[in-house]
Amino acid sequence: MKTIISYNASLKLSLALTFIFLAGVAQQSIAQEVITVQRAIELTLQNNLQITKSKLSEDLAEENFKQAKLAQYPRLNGSVDQRMSWGRNNTGTSGIYENTQNYSFSPGLGLGVDLFNGFSKINQIRQNKLLLEAGKMNTDKIKNDLTLSVVTSYMEILYNKDRLKAAKEQLEVARKTLKQQQALLDVGNKTLADLAEAKSQVATAELDVTNADNAQTISFITLVQLMDIPSSTRFEVQAPNAANFTKSNSAYDAETIYAEALTYFPDIKLAALQTAAAKKGIDVAKGNLYPSLSFSGSYGSYYNYNYNLPADLQNRSFRDQIENNVSKGVGLSLSIPIFNGLQARSSVKKARINLLQTQADEQLAKNNLNKIIYQAVADLKAAESTNESAIKTFNAQKEAFSVIEQRYNVGLVNSLDYSTSLTKRNKAEIDMIRAKYDLLFKAKVIDYYLGKQIVF
Repeated sequence: MKTIISYNASLKLSLALTFIFLAGVAQQSIAQEVITVQRAIELTLQNNLQITKSKLSEDLAEENFKQAKLAQYPRLNGSVDQRMSWGRNNTGTSGIYENTQNYSFSPGLGLGVDLFNGFSKINQIRQNKLLLEAGKMNTDKIKNDLTLSVVTSYMEILYNKDRLKAAKEQLEVARKTLKQQQALLDVGNKTLADLAEAKSQVATAELDVTNADNAQTISFITLVQLMDIPSSTRFEVQAPNAANFTKSNSAYDAETIYAEALTYFPDIKLAALQTAAAKKGIDVAKGNLYPSLSFSGSYGSYYNYNYNLPADLQNRSFRDQIENNVSKGVGLSLSIPIFNGLQARSSVKKARINLLQTQADEQLAKNNLNKIIYQAVADLKAAESTNESAIKTFNAQKEAFSVIEQRYNVGLVNSLDYSTSLTKRNKAEIDMIRAKYDLLFKAKVIDYYLGKQIVF
């Protein structure tokens, strides 16, 4: 019995250890998952609902285009009319009103085709084709906008990770200093004021860690929402190559970038397509000012059954009546607009106003692009200068703090001066980190407007 119990216990322990090991491996594999900026962009373009909605709008535009083309074809309709009638009628022979009951059946076909309608249908096809192209370009615009949003969020994560790392290192320094101050106080070499100042530095450093950690969490959430993946997903981001922080070209010419962007940037192409569609909309509206000519044709037959015929008479057979009661007809219809509340002219005026609006939107898109590109080039130049200054400032503050720390440890500097120097050093480090990623981001923005793939 003891052997069995021992065996069962060993088996359970083995299974438990195996489960813990596998869980640890799974957690480790999840923690090691790295999403590059390219992969983040791919996931966003695959999953983001803004793109899904835009593609559905594309489908609607395509259906409208197909329908406009099919509207050119003749219209063919079939009809079947059945009636049962009864009541008192004068038969016309005896002059006596009698009860009668009749059944009638009338099948038919009708054909109609527009021969001329001011070219409205042709122009509608052309307009719908432009609107379909505009719908596709709008999807490209959304993808382009989301790409920049992903890069921005990705950069924010990288910055917050370095910021958190620096904050933790600063906290370790503050705790080490507090420990030293406590030891010096115990032997009478420091005052309570010095200890209080050291505790204050620890509290400040802890707050900085909390803020940095919270900022990192929020930046991860922002990127997760853009990629539209489960919020519980855990992943790491890939730090950019150090060379990316120095290889920038501030000699970019804003006008050259703008000229290139005009040829491919989705915002500009979309605005141009919308303007072209609005122009075609005027032609569609003008079609209602012209006469319209249509052709129609009909083919039908008739069957009737009288329930009250005299005994010496019989209803003709269904086949006989259908074959002999055939009716055919063709016709031309000309409609000339004379006065319809000026609706047609009003439609033309509205179409022209819409064209003016789209032209203004197109010019506004060009102006905005020009402004953004000039600003981006100026920002890149400023970011390079800021980064160089931030590096110099940090190195200077780091060196100054090292001297202050040495003097402080031997009692030549008071706690207030030490605290001030440490704060300056910490701020310079955070500013340097921010400047580093700001420079990289500004350089990637230029690549974005040049239509280049964004890589780190």
